[in-house]
Amino acid sequence: MKKRLVSIDVLRGITIFLMILVNTPGSWSYIYAPLNHSEWHGCTLTDLVFPSFLFIIGISLFMSLQNTSVSKRILITKMTKRAGVIFLIGLLLNWFPFYDQNITQLRIFGVLQRIALAFLGAGLCIIFFKKKLWILYITITLLIGHWLLLSSVGLEKAYSISNNIGRTVDLFVIGKNHMYQGFGIAFDPEGILGTLSSIAQILLGYLVACSILSDKSLTLKKNINLAIIAVIFIIIGWFWGYMYPINKPLWTGSYVLFTSGIITLLWALLLFFIDLKKIAYGTFVFKVFGLNSLISYILSILLIKIMSKVLKFNTANAYDWSYQNIFQPVFGNYLGSFMFAFCYTWLIWGFAYWLYTKKKIIKI
Repeated sequence: MKKRLVSIDVLRGITIFLMILVNTPGSWSYIYAPLNHSEWHGCTLTDLVFPSFLFIIGISLFMSLQNTSVSKRILITKMTKRAGVIFLIGLLLNWFPFYDQNITQLRIFGVLQRIALAFLGAGLCIIFFKKKLWILYITITLLIGHWLLLSSVGLEKAYSISNNIGRTVDLFVIGKNHMYQGFGIAFDPEGILGTLSSIAQILLGYLVACSILSDKSLTLKKNINLAIIAVIFIIIGWFWGYMYPINKPLWTGSYVLFTSGIITLLWALLLFFIDLKKIAYGTFVFKVFGLNSLISYILSILLIKIMSKVLKFNTANAYDWSYQNIFQPVFGNYLGSFMFAFCYTWLIWGFAYWLYTKKKIIKI
């Protein structure tokens, strides 16, 4: 299927819109519950955002690799370079603005780094094991293997924040000074072990796309099949969650399946209305974001870093000053915090729209 599916751009755009929105509240002390992550087990609206991006990478990999005549060596080289660039950008964003953090305290992993490693891992699997059945076997192996690794330390430790094996691996490989400290201890939600199940999430996106988009036709029957696949994912993920908790920081297999199901169901709805029925009212905003998603996300992180670490108004940084002097007095605590994030998201959208008007798509 060579024709670009608008529903994929819209789905990607919704993901980036939400990703920026939930990452930039005016105050982290005042966040509406759906716009915050689960404390540990569970899944909120916010917990759907990152897996959505990974799942869409899988769809995009199918679209870009279908019937390609490029050699395996060139594909591997391109994927490796792209993953390296994305990882490096993530690392530099963690360090920025450089002068206020010693490299011995630099966090190694993060969202972009997880994207880079999972993209490369999934891409290599697809290149070397082309058949859909083999990709399915690899996906199942990764999910079950991740489960067995987590469970290997015993059920009491398996899903605890301090004793899970993922944290043990990260402490040994990169050390506590290079890990995320936001949980009160050194624990990285984008660490090494979770990369395995993240690769599986991308491969699920690839498999779903392969099942629905293998030929050039889009039919109502295929759309219904997509919805059925979504419901199956949700049910399996939900029930698996009783023995293998749905948990984003650990990126458990139940979380992968449950979130993939919800994302697939949303895609089925978008595919039906936008690509089948040609009803696309109100989707332009998300389409603009979807065409330049990664660069928009990177800019959002960079600008927030500048506002919070570089620009100062008296004794407050520009981030805090803006919330406290513009949004909080007008809207109050919670709504003010939300409106700050909402307006900031539209600011980044303005950049994406400028790229859209110039017909530029920046691929990193």
